[in-house]
Amino acid sequence: MKIIKRSGAEEVFDSEKIVSAIARANKEAPTLERLSKEQIEEIVKEVEGICEEMNRAMNVEEIQDIVENQIMNKKAFSVARRYITYRYKHALVRKSNSTDKQILSLIECKNEEVQQENSNKNPTVNSVQRDYMAGEVSKDITKRLLLPEDIVRAHEQGVIHFHDSDYFAQHMHNCCLVNLEDMLQNGTVISETMIEKPKSFSTACNVATQIIAQIASSQYGGQSISLAHLAPFVDVSRKKYRKQVMEEFESSGVEATEQQIADVAELRVIDEIKRGVQIIQYQVITLMTTNGQAPFVTVFMYLDEVPEGRLRDDLALIAEEVLKQRILGVKNEVGVYITPAFPKLIYVLEEDNIHEDSKYWYLTKLAAQCTAKRLVPDYISEKIMKELKDGNCFPCMGCRSFLTVYHDENDKPKFYGRFNQGVVTLNLVDVACSSEGDMERFWEILEKRLNLCKRALMCRHERLKGTLSDVAPILWQNGALARLKKGETIDRLLYNGYSTISLGYAGLCECTRYMTGHSHTNPESTPFALEVMKRMNDACAKWKAEENIDFSIYGTPLESTTYKFAKCLQKRFGIIEGVTDKNYITNSYHVHVTEEISAFDKLKFESQFQKLSPGGAISYVEVPDMQNNIDAVLEVIKYIYENIMYAELNTKSDYCQVCEYTGQIQIVTDEYGKLVWKCPNCGNTDQSKMNVARRTCGYIGTQFWNQGRTQEIKERVLHL
Repeated sequence: MKIIKRSGAEEVFDSEKIVSAIARANKEAPTLERLSKEQIEEIVKEVEGICEEMNRAMNVEEIQDIVENQIMNKKAFSVARRYITYRYKHALVRKSNSTDKQILSLIECKNEEVQQENSNKNPTVNSVQRDYMAGEVSKDITKRLLLPEDIVRAHEQGVIHFHDSDYFAQHMHNCCLVNLEDMLQNGTVISETMIEKPKSFSTACNVATQIIAQIASSQYGGQSISLAHLAPFVDVSRKKYRKQVMEEFESSGVEATEQQIADVAELRVIDEIKRGVQIIQYQVITLMTTNGQAPFVTVFMYLDEVPEGRLRDDLALIAEEVLKQRILGVKNEVGVYITPAFPKLIYVLEEDNIHEDSKYWYLTKLAAQCTAKRLVPDYISEKIMKELKDGNCFPCMGCRSFLTVYHDENDKPKFYGRFNQGVVTLNLVDVACSSEGDMERFWEILEKRLNLCKRALMCRHERLKGTLSDVAPILWQNGALARLKKGETIDRLLYNGYSTISLGYAGLCECTRYMTGHSHTNPESTPFALEVMKRMNDACAKWKAEENIDFSIYGTPLESTTYKFAKCLQKRFGIIEGVTDKNYITNSYHVHVTEEISAFDKLKFESQFQKLSPGGAISYVEVPDMQNNIDAVLEVIKYIYENIMYAELNTKSDYCQVCEYTGQIQIVTDEYGKLVWKCPNCGNTDQSKMNVARRTCGYIGTQFWNQGRTQEIKERVLHL
């Protein structure tokens, strides 16, 4: 059994340290009120038993809380008081240098929790460590100076989660839809250098990747670009090549027809599309942003986003090449093709590509092959999205954050160039457990917690107010989000629905189980779960009317926070079967990962909750290796089109560098009770010598996960 020290370092559990701490407190207590040696041994045995039942590495503070409770159970109140006093005195000493210790432990790669915080960051790399160091300082400033005490306390207790507090000290927003069309067509500025309208498709792709890198270093959330904004440059290259080919034939004295010239030119166009797409794929993967990771970017493929004809066919050519290159993958350090995390791909299902006899059905078949091998693309149903978004279809910002519909000064819907101000997530399981099952009390507590979330979200909003456009010229001055003047504030972009701000939620499944005794998939319990969603939406509508800001419900993609929430719940309420007995809680409205349900039933059930998560939601189905069953993948895709707005298929795509095994790397328990990854072929457990890709919260992770998320991945059942 292992424990997590205050510095974040992991070490083997040592019961003698508990014995020593109790003995010191015992020695200071009056003789007649002291614990016997046998009683101390009993306390230690109880503590060990409780820790083992948790099936995870407990941190020092949690263990000390258990020790306190066990001393109290022995009625040794004098000893307990001295033990508590001893803890308090040492806490005061640590308070002055806790941030220093955190920073030093992460630099030496001894901070277990930080190492598993982000599945797409390598904590041993200098740039990541620098970002984490800055983050520790920023979090410290945020907690001590920038946020109200009750919000900090609620965050630390796991009542809410104040996302990305390591970036809060700076005037940064969450995620965005990049107005790539404006930047490419009208020019932009990158690092004080004028970038004019590209004169070829490959140049447009190169400029796009530079824009992506700059944006990723100026915000902390995901960004999305549309291939539709690159498509016009295919014909720019086509015209250039036709002129070149004609001149080459003439200079060679060869007579050629217009069709022959066009055919040769088209071969060069296809080759340039390959090069341009390769630029995007390899640049995105190899670029390192200031936070030490590849840009978190989503590429949107929507044929109907451009007019029918040559432009749409060119967009189809680009999408085809994107899918082909993603199917191939990228080479790892030993030269084997593996699944990359980015860019995330979204493919829109529409009438022109969803039926076997439709014009672009071949693209959908290619997308299905890509999904079966590389986990992407994810799928948006144009049909369902238009029903839910006032007749519009547009990409999410990053993995799932969706904008509300906004009309510009010409009363036209506008999506690109807009952004999200930030997220605060409500732990619904904590609301339920705090109510002790009393339904009336549940709704009262929910109301109070929602008001707390509103105040926390307003802190995010107020932090952005007054921000000068100069802090991120690429965003605010040079077209990615706006073209404001130097010295102008971004304030007008924070109101009237131009940007959104998100109320996240997590654990609807466990919340419903606690309050009703059943999963929210049970017809008797589903109405309660839907009512919880309705109450949150009502709150957002009320806040929007009060503040003139677009508050929106967001199905939070918990990554490391799922573990944090679970630990906090166990500390506050103990182990409750089916509610707090896991080291994770369920993302947003999702069906619990252990619940047996078919892919089609899951998608249909969750679709009703997607409708009530307008600020962001995605559903998934867990599937085995589907590379030899593409027809089944296509059936799921067709079902998505007819029934749910946004969904994905989770398959496995792993590689062991020791024995060259390809397939699914397993999760097993080691001698200390820790979950580790193990090659089923050769037994390799060295994470640095394997490539594992899993989707954990809307996007793919490749740097492994904390113990809570790892348990969740291990316990997933197949839906197909």
